[in-house]
Amino acid sequence: MLNISVLNFRNYMRTGRPSNYSIKVHKLYFAQASYFLRPISYFLLLISGLLFQPVSAQNPAPAKPQTKPIALVGGTVHVGNGTVIDKGTVVFDKGILTAVGDASTTFDRNATEVIDVTGKHLYPGLIAMGATTGLVEISSVRATTDNQEIGALNPNVRALVAYNTDSEVIPTLRNNGLLLTQATPQGGTISGSSSVMELDGWNWEDAVLKKDDGLWLTWPPFFAREFNFEDFSVSLQRNSRRQEVINNLAQLFSDARAYSQIKNPSITNLKLEALRGLFSGNQNLYIRADNSKDIIEAVKFAKSHGVQKPVIVGAEDALRVVDFLKENNIPVVLGETHRLPNRQDEPVYQPYQLPSLLQKAGVTVALSYGEAYWRTRNLPFVAGTAAGFGNLDREEALKMITSIPAKILGVDKQVGTLEKGKLATLVVCKGDILDMRSNGIEHAFIRGRKTDLDDRHKRQYKKYNDKYDIGNK
Repeated sequence: MLNISVLNFRNYMRTGRPSNYSIKVHKLYFAQASYFLRPISYFLLLISGLLFQPVSAQNPAPAKPQTKPIALVGGTVHVGNGTVIDKGTVVFDKGILTAVGDASTTFDRNATEVIDVTGKHLYPGLIAMGATTGLVEISSVRATTDNQEIGALNPNVRALVAYNTDSEVIPTLRNNGLLLTQATPQGGTISGSSSVMELDGWNWEDAVLKKDDGLWLTWPPFFAREFNFEDFSVSLQRNSRRQEVINNLAQLFSDARAYSQIKNPSITNLKLEALRGLFSGNQNLYIRADNSKDIIEAVKFAKSHGVQKPVIVGAEDALRVVDFLKENNIPVVLGETHRLPNRQDEPVYQPYQLPSLLQKAGVTVALSYGEAYWRTRNLPFVAGTAAGFGNLDREEALKMITSIPAKILGVDKQVGTLEKGKLATLVVCKGDILDMRSNGIEHAFIRGRKTDLDDRHKRQYKKYNDKYDIGNK
């Protein structure tokens, strides 16, 4: 009788009437259902009470569109391409830069909101490549992570639709000058596609700057690191499944290349369709590889299968294959350089010097903070470290987190430098944006929208500052 009542209940939910079954059967069903659902109801009531407790503060709402021209005058303008303008002027209207120049730059002062930034520094919005910002909130809480899918070969997975604009992490990045991020999937051999996102918006549709800029491939290494929890040592073990993984990749790329030559396939293969842009040059292939042999083999693999734009990510051993990278014109996105060397015979400061050594050798270098999410906010200080330890000009270091990432991502016509016609995505800083001692973001604009710089860290500071009355002691 329960089976009959379930069918009748489904009909009732669709039509609003009990069909040809008796009302008694309905009553029986609801009586049985209430017996089984009562504990669930109590559980849901408890959870709702916990989830909807009033909170003391929330993330600031996204900024409203620019309604009036704005001029930032008197500050030092760091264009992002190596040029510095003293006592410069930056004017923007409707989210677009309309003038960038020195003090002689003219504009209609009566119709423009003028902000005096004398003594301050203006920078293009910094770009975080290869980050999981917006995809991971609390890494130890599975319900707040949406950065990877099950399975090994997932080219059809898109980080774009998982991007969470309400993340508490995002405002903390804005307060260090980061206004753009590359939302990057993880896991498996082919993780999926990344997208370039602005760090302000109501939803991913609002925040996206460039959809599906590239696919992410983790190249199977010769050796895999294993951590021993007994003595906290790290050992290298030969990767026994390596060739099997490469064979599967070769088959997939061969199929995808053949599929890409079909203009209008009668049946769409989602996985092969997702790889189509690699062969036309519309998308990058970001290859995670650190070992020198892995880097060489991964690049040769990509080129042999017709991939137009391979990019090496991580690249801890890039210095050992610098000539190969230069000859093949392969851009490098370095992983975290705030670390110790991997080999005992390497200089202790070599990770800090790696960006400058590669740049001086003629390799295109961008910086990232690995795929950490909270720590991504420290990216400008990674560039500062590269400048300090690598005898690198600070404007060259700035390019590694502005114009060079923009060029690699294919958004250099919109962002990355402060030039007329580009998006008004920029920050005003009290001092040197690459120096954590003087870094202090006072204004941030994304497409001309003045972004609220409140964040969780500032709220916590104020909370405990007021509690202990620190400011008055």
